[in-house]
Amino acid sequence: MQLVPLVELTRGGTLENQHWGAVAVVNAHGTVLAHAGDPYWLSFSRSTLKALQALPFMQAGGPSHFGFSSEQVAMLCASHNGEEMHVAQAQSMLEKAGLDYRALKCGCHIPGIFTQLERQPPPDFVIDERYNNCSGKHAGFLAHCVQHGLSLEDYIDPQHPLQQSIRRDVARAVGLAPEDLRMGIDGCSAPNYAMPLAHLARGYARLASGARDSEFGGSFAALSEAMTSHPKLVSGTGRNDLALMQAGRGDWVSKIGADGVQVVGSKSRGEAFAMKIIDANKPALFAATVEVLQQLGWMDDEQRATLQPWRAQDILNARGLMVGKRQTVFRLQGAMV
Repeated sequence: MQLVPLVELTRGGTLENQHWGAVAVVNAHGTVLAHAGDPYWLSFSRSTLKALQALPFMQAGGPSHFGFSSEQVAMLCASHNGEEMHVAQAQSMLEKAGLDYRALKCGCHIPGIFTQLERQPPPDFVIDERYNNCSGKHAGFLAHCVQHGLSLEDYIDPQHPLQQSIRRDVARAVGLAPEDLRMGIDGCSAPNYAMPLAHLARGYARLASGARDSEFGGSFAALSEAMTSHPKLVSGTGRNDLALMQAGRGDWVSKIGADGVQVVGSKSRGEAFAMKIIDANKPALFAATVEVLQQLGWMDDEQRATLQPWRAQDILNARGLMVGKRQTVFRLQGAMV
């Protein structure tokens, strides 16, 4: 495996854990500008794919057809906490499409507002599909099917016309042929695709480029603007994408994916990086992400201070005693660093 150590943990000065992975920094043309490990490491995109999965809906004028707000465009890209603001937007999207939440086929899980923040749901709390972190994406899927008269019952089937359109547009966005995308089924039951990190980063460099993109400019501009304008809807309270996009002051388009994937694009630069931590350790992923921003020179002093907690350098025990250290140990290689 062409992976490298990205983050190390020590306890009492002795190495205890290493978190390996790879990073690819790419421009909108697909040129690899810097990397750690293999920039073409094959990785499932997981929820980083959501902004690209929205392309058929965006390209067909879906948001204007249904009167979706910028907030609801952000929800197309969201891995949200299932907070009331998220549920209300998902419900409104379904109502605008003339649908009930039971049409959603994303399944149910305990919302992130509880799991992410280590809270207990109230005893009388009733979960339905709107609380699923992917409900906004699925509401967009359904709206596209309503707009084009496509069947609703099987909208997540890989052979459904919607999913075939998504595969086509995702491939175009990342610079691959559709048959080169390796398919798997995501946690929300929709098709997801594995691709080299450099190609995933290229998709986000184009997304961040917005209207400058010659093929998807209008769609990318609307999606990236919605994400950076409404980061609370894209993620939620206490989440890293919220922290990154707020720190980025409208420039950074950030999206995490399950199992150790993170992508961040810069609007002003037309560049992006994609990262995979192979053991999916979240604190390591967060620390490595901030370190990439540092090494690329994307941060000023205020941003460094704001994101310092996400480096989580000191490891504290239950009594608050500092018992170890978490440190990034990689250097990006390439002409630009």
